[in-house]
Amino acid sequence: MSKPPLLFIHGMWSTPHVWDWFADRYRAAGHTVEVPALPYHDVDPAEPPSPILATIGVQDYVDAVAAVVRTLPESPVIIGHSMGGMLAQKVAEATGARGLVLLSPAPTAQAQSISLAPMRTVFGITMKRQWWKQPTKIDAERARWGIFNEVPHDIANAEIAKLVWDSGRVLFQISIPWADKSRASHVEYSRLSMPSLVVVGDRDRVTPIAVARATARALTGHTDYREITGAGHWLFHDPVREKVAAEMDSFLRQL
Repeated sequence: MSKPPLLFIHGMWSTPHVWDWFADRYRAAGHTVEVPALPYHDVDPAEPPSPILATIGVQDYVDAVAAVVRTLPESPVIIGHSMGGMLAQKVAEATGARGLVLLSPAPTAQAQSISLAPMRTVFGITMKRQWWKQPTKIDAERARWGIFNEVPHDIANAEIAKLVWDSGRVLFQISIPWADKSRASHVEYSRLSMPSLVVVGDRDRVTPIAVARATARALTGHTDYREITGAGHWLFHDPVREKVAAEMDSFLRQL
């Protein structure tokens, strides 16, 4: 049987570059790999934000990725990190998927967990007036504390410099779903019966393990759940990414 296509979805304030190591690895192993940029994320980090980011929402991101899925010759395994993990579930709900790999997934409406650490991470954004109607970008200090904890300083600093602007509306829809009349982050989990893998670092601050556990419980197909000891939210550096890849390899072999 041919190896399934893999489609990778990056997270908030991020770009497709985070998947370079994984994409090269799985292309070399014989997979077709797609790594789309979310709308208005394929930009120079130094550029000012597009005004459209003030109004774009979760469904716009889902529609953009779903359009890529529909160009593939067969159903892919959809892999997402952070916000990309939440979007992966929404895309799979819309298009189906051969499998799901959710790395440090952001919460859907049904997988919320009240915790101080995520609030501290985005505090600099949410204290701004009507932040949900503006483009957002996390500051370096809070990114270092909430996203890049447990990451070597040189790697963290390089990644922080690559962060781009994102949508305040999307952050609102994910973090305060009970106030979102569009129910954009709500997932119909009865449609997610495909095999799934959920991986999270046990020191994740911005999407804590309680969210990953709630996500694993909500999925209705066979689900493997793994916590990586000593890892934070960022899973793209050695030796953490090797551990993530080992879990992905095992999952893909089962498919």
